[in-house]
Amino acid sequence: MSKILGIDVGGSGVKGALVDLKKGSLSGERFRVPTPKPATPKAVGGAIREITEFFNYKGLIGCGFPAIVKDGRALTASNIHSSWINTSIEEAFSKSAKGSTVYATNDADAAGLAEMRFGAGKDNMGLVLLITIGTGIGTAMFYKGELIPNTEFGHVIWKNKKPAEAYCSSGARERLKISRKEWARRFNDYLHHLERILSPDLFILGGGESKLFDSYKQHLNPNCPVVPAQLLNNAGIIGAAVYASEIA
Repeated sequence: MSKILGIDVGGSGVKGALVDLKKGSLSGERFRVPTPKPATPKAVGGAIREITEFFNYKGLIGCGFPAIVKDGRALTASNIHSSWINTSIEEAFSKSAKGSTVYATNDADAAGLAEMRFGAGKDNMGLVLLITIGTGIGTAMFYKGELIPNTEFGHVIWKNKKPAEAYCSSGARERLKISRKEWARRFNDYLHHLERILSPDLFILGGGESKLFDSYKQHLNPNCPVVPAQLLNNAGIIGAAVYASEIA
């Protein structure tokens, strides 16, 4: 299939679009449904059904989901209802999207797949780490173009025995009311820590902060290159479709 429906489940919205897998771009408009409150499997399944009906779509669907995902099953619940834990995302959404088969992966991993196939990481065969910077920190790691899933390096224990995302995410910057310059210095410390333990060949920065990369890049100085993501808000949708096409 050259066009697959990609869906990105987020804390505030569930977004979907048809993805042109030859071009690595959306094929037409994006449709968004507010994330239900509470975001239970049944409620989010209703949002998935609404998106598939909007596009009058039946076929392969890729889904990026805010959890550690193994064999299509959610093992954690971040910005989503706790009843998702140990629930099969793929079975729940395939049932909701009648006539379609859904494949699910972690949302940061989906964004990473998009950047590796069509964006800032394209053709890079080294060790690449995509870092999504938002309310928290998500990561996706690749070696020789292959995804190493569910890395969750935003949760490495950091200062004061708290996860790194509590120190240098966008959410931390807003909560602590620090300047972007101070935040960038904190984030640079984090990059150096990751570099010591992983020896990456490339860092790709995604999420909301990537749009402002030029305003703080001078404060980042790890030994390997640091570049902004290219696909921005569409990365999760595109990567979800890529995941479905590669695993089906």
